[in-house]
Amino acid sequence: MRDLGLLILRMTMGGLLVGHGAQKLFGLFEGHGPEGTGFFFEKLGLRPGKQWAITAGLGETGGGLLTLLGFLQPVGPITTLAPMIVAWGRAHWGKPIWVTSGGGELPLTNMAIALALTLTGPGKYSLDRMLGIRAHPALAMLVSAGVAAGSLIALSQPRPEPQQAPQPQPRTEPVAAS
Repeated sequence: MRDLGLLILRMTMGGLLVGHGAQKLFGLFEGHGPEGTGFFFEKLGLRPGKQWAITAGLGETGGGLLTLLGFLQPVGPITTLAPMIVAWGRAHWGKPIWVTSGGGELPLTNMAIALALTLTGPGKYSLDRMLGIRAHPALAMLVSAGVAAGSLIALSQPRPEPQQAPQPQPRTEPVAAS
């Protein structure tokens, strides 16, 4: 039953992140593609936005696919952490936790699943098990370092100044006498 549970977790999180990444990369599933997502990322202070959108899309799509297939474990779940960390820190930070309030409930859930899969492994219903392979621990460490570095770089970019409503200007022209 444990292996079936791991398969369900991998398929759900991995599959949804493949779709989420495809929204960013290709505009599929009502997504905005790299240009539209990049414009949104620019508003969050991630510049250049289009390149960050592509990076996030690759992390979600690639990491999600590896997770879904249970291939090169734990590279897939670790890779999915970067876009979730940045989403939480940039788009959802400072808001109540619930998604209905714009909070980070969804990225946090994805991060918890990714960490659990990283620690438990993919289970017997996985490509790794079927092919009899195991990713080298050095690969997992390298990917972890890349995730940490990329997340820190993204989160350290300056936040944009909040837009203020224009203030009414005092009248400077003389008022006509009646």
